[in-house]
Amino acid sequence: MSKTGLAKKGTRAINRAEIVDQNFLEFLADWDETIETREDRSAPVNAQSDLSVADFIELFESQMLSRHLDLEARAMRARNEGFYTIGSSGHEGNTVVGRVTRHTDPAFLHYRSGGFMMERARKLPDIDPAYDTALSLAASSDDPISGGRHKVWGSLPLWVPPQTSTIASHLPKAVGAAIAIAQAGRLKGEAPVPADSIVVCSFGDASSNHATAQAGFNAAGWTSHQNLPCPVLFVCEDNGIGISVQTPAGWIEASFKARPGIKYFSADGLDLLDTWRVSREAEAYVRRTRKPAFLHLRLKRLLGHAGTDVETDYRPVEEVEAIEAQDPLLMSAETALEEGLMTAEEIRELYESVRERVQAASRRAAERPKLTSAEAIMQPLAPYSPEAVNNEATRADYQDRRQAVFGERLPESQPPRHLSIQINRALHDLMAKYPEITLFGEDVAQKGGVYTVTSGLYRQFKGHRVFNTLLDETTILGMAQGQAMMGLLPMPEIQYLAYFHNACDQIRGEAASLQFFSNDQYRNPMIMRIAGLAYQKGFGGHFHNDNSFTALRDIPGLVIACPSRGDDAAMMLRTLAALGKVDGRVSAFLEPIALYMSKDLYQARDGEWLFPYPEPDRAIPLGEGRVYHPEADDLLIVTFGNGVPMSLRVAREIEQDHGKRIRVLDLRWLKPLNRALIAHHAQAIGQVLVVDESRRTGGLAEEIFTAIEEEAGHGIRKQRVCGEDSYIPLGDAANRVLMEEKAIRAAASEMLGIEAV
Repeated sequence: MSKTGLAKKGTRAINRAEIVDQNFLEFLADWDETIETREDRSAPVNAQSDLSVADFIELFESQMLSRHLDLEARAMRARNEGFYTIGSSGHEGNTVVGRVTRHTDPAFLHYRSGGFMMERARKLPDIDPAYDTALSLAASSDDPISGGRHKVWGSLPLWVPPQTSTIASHLPKAVGAAIAIAQAGRLKGEAPVPADSIVVCSFGDASSNHATAQAGFNAAGWTSHQNLPCPVLFVCEDNGIGISVQTPAGWIEASFKARPGIKYFSADGLDLLDTWRVSREAEAYVRRTRKPAFLHLRLKRLLGHAGTDVETDYRPVEEVEAIEAQDPLLMSAETALEEGLMTAEEIRELYESVRERVQAASRRAAERPKLTSAEAIMQPLAPYSPEAVNNEATRADYQDRRQAVFGERLPESQPPRHLSIQINRALHDLMAKYPEITLFGEDVAQKGGVYTVTSGLYRQFKGHRVFNTLLDETTILGMAQGQAMMGLLPMPEIQYLAYFHNACDQIRGEAASLQFFSNDQYRNPMIMRIAGLAYQKGFGGHFHNDNSFTALRDIPGLVIACPSRGDDAAMMLRTLAALGKVDGRVSAFLEPIALYMSKDLYQARDGEWLFPYPEPDRAIPLGEGRVYHPEADDLLIVTFGNGVPMSLRVAREIEQDHGKRIRVLDLRWLKPLNRALIAHHAQAIGQVLVVDESRRTGGLAEEIFTAIEEEAGHGIRKQRVCGEDSYIPLGDAANRVLMEEKAIRAAASEMLGIEAV
């Protein structure tokens, strides 16, 4: 019987899952050739393949397992017992990739890589992928990877970090992990995976066009071009369509066959034997050469995009039937029958036994507990161990390494200095304390950064710890995630706040979500340094004066720190490093560019914005603010960053002119906001002016006002001074849309009932 014309002809029933299931059973029932089955299971399938009979049958069983999970997912949905129906039907050839790679090869998977998971699960005892998947489909809190938070492919023992509905956003971190295997070996002695591991990264043909995917490919090719190790196996599961949009015929091959730095392999993903041969070649190439490869699996998508997708709305039914006739399970069954590996009855019995196994698993899973409270849902999102973090932040048992870095000129024995110098010293200090810290970004190495904040680090710690990257923020943050997963503590630099938005999803959708979707089993701690905020005297326009960090505030679990002075910066960086080490946290360190070189506060050459470097056993706990003039009780100003020196100048002017005293609270930590601290000072004084350099819409003042209302009551008088909802222009015009000191003074004067100057 040929491999064409296998679909049930003429049927136009809506339930395509039932049709595909029946097609397979009817094919077996109609098989009328008698071929003697082979006894030697260790022998190869045929003379053209070295895949053994036993291995073929196991791969075939994994294909069946993946298929029945897809069918049962739809049945669970119909019973309101399951909540996810994007399946892997048609992609079952990826079982081979699960077999030819090791369970210690980190795998970042496409949501149609079910076959891969079924096969990889064979590599360790006591893992039941059918039951684990059913728990995930049922959103049960017993789900061993996400704890019921999402249907994801993932496993801690199988080294499969969870991805959600990935549209290629996982490619940059997969590349970062591949590069970091060797880095971790150099810096820590060993990586958490064997030194010859490779990284597997699967995705669809449609998502290969995504800008984030292109960043991943480009970074891998760029690295390989320089003969640096980047052992990543890209697996393109090409089914020719993205939801309802066709991929042009030949596009994937044309795009990737001659891609610089990435070797191209192509296989018929519907044919286990061809997929076995080519996948082994690709895996061996990546493992041997430590270079990236692109494995193009040509597949078909069965059952539409998901359970709710009516495929015949955008595909003729004849086309759908033709695709169903190329079902990979039909192809595998025909190979098994023609080569005498199994009889039709044996295949049917195996198929039905797998169905029973999956259905039994789904019945059990449907009865298991669910997440029932916000507290339980959020438990892994932002773990915080205050005592352990503080102990780590203040740990100073590395004096020998400090001495090697600083010599006799320890920074705490030097005169007070400004913000950029103290950040630089703190970075040297932390890299001495933590040999696993890496620092990278654009211009950070030999040049020492645009504002010389990283000056000397490259010379001190060499290129394997301090290095320049290609000019792409997505790659920088993807690399950071990969390094963190290999046991390093990365400190990526985003050169300006405005450029973070180019790569926001690497933090929002990927880095900050990992602990949540893995139930805190996987972590990718990092300290993302961002030079930002405004007040650079009109220089640079919007991209050098971005005063809005609303996008950062909206990321669940992210810590945002913003110092206004050098000693605070050093102590806050110590806490951020400890948060990463102890609790796996992802943080953003906002460095106000306009304050980098500030030395004076009230008048020229007063030196009052220079501060001594703090001893290494001092740190600022998460959420702890700094209060200036704590005895003042006429008005409270709540502010941060550039607003701190601006508010202090206004406070002094008003006190000198009118005798009114103003308390100034520098929040320092912008997320999570210390609501209790704000409420305490607001209640003590009764009127609050929020000096918020971000914008009117989405600015921090909105959250501060809410905190006061909810924590301190309704009787607190409140005002704010903030930036306008505008991009920042060049020159003096910038001051028209940024908050100005005269506006702060006018608002404070009005609240104090005095005449503004």
